[in-house]
This record gives sequence, structure tokens and C-alpha cells, in this order.
Amino acid sequence: MRRLLLSTAVFALAATAAQAQDPHAGHKMPAPAADPHAGHAMPATPAAVDPHAGHSMPAPATDPHAGHVATGAQLPVGDAPAPAAATDHLADKVFDSARMEQARAVLREEHGGMTLSRTMIDRLELRPGAGRSVYAWEAEFRYGGDIDRLVIKTEGEGVRGDLADAEVQALYSRAIGPYFDLQAGVRQDFEPRPRRTYAVLGVEGLAPYWFDVEGALFLSDTGDLSARLEGSYDLRLSQRLILQPRGEFDIAAQDTRSLGIGSGLSKAEVGLRLRYEIERQFAPYVGVNFERRFGRTADLARAAGEDVSDTRVVVGLRAWF
Repeated sequence: MRRLLLSTAVFALAATAAQAQDPHAGHKMPAPAADPHAGHAMPATPAAVDPHAGHSMPAPATDPHAGHVATGAQLPVGDAPAPAAATDHLADKVFDSARMEQARAVLREEHGGMTLSRTMIDRLELRPGAGRSVYAWEAEFRYGGDIDRLVIKTEGEGVRGDLADAEVQALYSRAIGPYFDLQAGVRQDFEPRPRRTYAVLGVEGLAPYWFDVEGALFLSDTGDLSARLEGSYDLRLSQRLILQPRGEFDIAAQDTRSLGIGSGLSKAEVGLRLRYEIERQFAPYVGVNFERRFGRTADLARAAGEDVSDTRVVVGLRAWF
């Protein structure tokens, strides 16, 4: 009996020591918490949605002019005849046709169909010099429309009260492009003598870079053939101050001794003029002018006791109205 009690006490002490070492000894561990998603299949991760899915992409942009007939400003530049003018005027259905036709006639005139005139005095100048002063002029009158015009030109020079050269041209001028006119007509020389009458064929216009150019052929009533080339350029130093270089060259196909003209380049005249436009239509100027005769013409001048070259300061006026 005493042994049984002793064994029981030893066993109890051993169990107490083991429980002190393991805090969970003698306790029943609870069952693990159940997985709330247990038994459920996780949905697959959704794929990124394509914003264009189900939509067809538009076709590439096509040529905006494809399938269209070119009209107006789209037409290529050429010499094809203009289209026929419209005759189905809608305004005639509301207003009197005769009155509307009068209104259209006024509109056509005011937008390019009118007749205009202009008088241009390009040079009216005095060239003072030792012993004698020279005066000179160049002017023209124009009358007509945009395509067809009457042009009258005159130029010349004199010494004191005597004319040395004087001519008048009456020309029919027709536009052959936006910048050039073809001219034909007659020229009458009043000085020097013997007087000559010429048939004229020439061209005048505005060359690239704003050069004013003229060229003409002259066939006299005695069969003499000659030509003249002219050119000038307006260099704008300011809105009103303009520097103008200018040149004129005369060429003859044969000698004309009675007029003191030899074949080849007969005479050249170059000048530089500075004008101030007080008004666009009124501009005084100063400058210098140089003349020289060449070749056979210079030989004939020397034989007649005349100067071959001449350089002068000029004072003049340019005006138009």
C-alpha cells in the first residue's frame, strides 16, 4: 500500500515537470480554421479588355481629290479656252431680266472690262553744260482696256531752242501674257532731217526681278532696218526715295550716211537718276547721264566735227495723270 502511494506521487511529480516545460502539454489543440474559399474554384484572372475589340478599324485615308473632277483653281495652268459664261441667272426668276442684265454689265465693267487712260511723263529734264544746255523728254499716252490699248510715245532732245531729235510713235498694243505686251504701228521722225517714217514691231513689259524692258524693230520707208533696246529698274531706298538706273541702246543693220548712222551698235545712253515722290504722281529728280557713239557712227560724228561722247548732270521731273 505504501509502495502504491509512493509510485503515484512520483508519477504526479514527473507529469508536473513535463507540463512546466511545454505550455501546451495536456491541452487539446483546436482544429485549424476552415478555409472560407475551400470547395470554391477561383475564377480565372480576366484578360485585359481590348478597347477596339469588336470594332473594325477605318480604312486608310484616301486622296481627297480621288473621283473628283478638277475645277476652278484646281485646273492645271494651260491655254485651254475659258468655259462658257453662265446663262441661267437665278436672279432673273425674281427680278426683271432687263434690269438684271444692266446690273451685270456694270459689274463686268467695274471688274476689268472698263476703258482707262493714262499719261506718263517719264523724263522731262534739263542737262546743263559748258556753252550749251540740252533738254530732253520721254512720255507716253495709253488708252484702252486690259488686253487691247492704243499707245502713243514720244521722245527727243534739243540744244537751246533747236531740236536735235524728235519722234512720235502710234502703236496698237495687245497683252500676250500677264506681264508683256506686243506692239505694232508707225513711227514718225521730225528731226533729224531728212525725215523718216518707220513701221514698228516691238515688245514691252516687266521682266523677272521687276526690270522694265522694251525692245523694238524699225523698218524705214527707204528700207533701213534698225532696233532699239531699253531697260530700267526702280531701286526703292525708302517709300518715297527711288534710285533708277536706266539704259538705251540703238543698233543699225546698215550705214545711213544722210542721218549720220553707221551699221552695228550706233549709240548707247545710260543714266542714274534719284527721284523723290512728293506724291506718287509727282516726283522731281537729279542724276547723271552718259551718251556715247560707237563704230561707224562715231567715225561719221568725228568727220562732221561732233563729239563722240557726252556726260552731263541732269535735273528733271517725272509725273503721271
